[in-house]
Amino acid sequence: MSKLLIVGTVAFDAIETPFGSTDKILGGAATYISLAASYCDVTSGIVSVVGGDFPKEFFKELNQKNIDTSGIEIIEDGKTFYWHGKYHNDLNKRDTLTTQLNVLADFKPKVPKKFQDSEFLMLGNLHPSVQMEVIRQIPKRPKLVALDTMNYWMDNTWDELMEVVAKVDIITINDEEARQMSGEHSLVKAAQKIHKMGPQYVVIKKGENGALLFNNGDAFFAPALPLEEVFDPTGAGDTFAGGFIGHMADARDISFDSMKRAVIAGSNLASFCVEKFGTERMLNLTKEEIVNRLYQFKQLTQFDIELR
Repeated sequence: MSKLLIVGTVAFDAIETPFGSTDKILGGAATYISLAASYCDVTSGIVSVVGGDFPKEFFKELNQKNIDTSGIEIIEDGKTFYWHGKYHNDLNKRDTLTTQLNVLADFKPKVPKKFQDSEFLMLGNLHPSVQMEVIRQIPKRPKLVALDTMNYWMDNTWDELMEVVAKVDIITINDEEARQMSGEHSLVKAAQKIHKMGPQYVVIKKGENGALLFNNGDAFFAPALPLEEVFDPTGAGDTFAGGFIGHMADARDISFDSMKRAVIAGSNLASFCVEKFGTERMLNLTKEEIVNRLYQFKQLTQFDIELR
């Protein structure tokens, strides 16, 4: 069984959408990534930090999904990272009302010895210096290193971000971030420029419009599954990334064809994430539901045509 190391935030989220609101609930990039990957046959562990206010039952929920939380540092006299956001009627748009870094502000990652030989590494959205420090703590380069980032780091830590980007095999970003990183409006040209920065594979997430995979001239598009209701899009991108890297670690095949299937696997899991607030849906999925929805994806994209 492959080892997957996940680095990212474990946090409190408070969410407002047109369909309701929550107080502090379990959130964070590493949380969503690890929950998605837990539906694959992998051994996964998280490197992150929380405060003494982080409930024991949240650890228990992750552990019950066979996620190793021993790499999550607990700062007993500190407070956990907290994000509060409000979505518009168009759920693609949101306002950040509060961001409190708390213990994350001084986070120095420590990779547990048992995960220093991980074959797969997912660098969730964090300060590039933290991502780089994790890379340095792994003696042998993993079989596959994936990176997720955002425009905030492009705006404020460009040089450090480029240092990390040069070290990874895959980058997953949304279309707006791809355009900002490359300076190109065309996503095809954007992917070509980002390839030259280091990553062999570029995955561009387009939310409800699917995802694109690029690899040195080859391209693949996966649609998003049309859903009757989208309740809360928080964590959907991280869930996609977790399903993607989880599939790759499970398959142990890093070919382009395997990555196509990984894009579908990530899109499939992300379609569940948006159906409930926060992590609720991801904590209660069944294998049967996942397989049935994969069949829907297949039906959505498969067709016969006579070529003349």
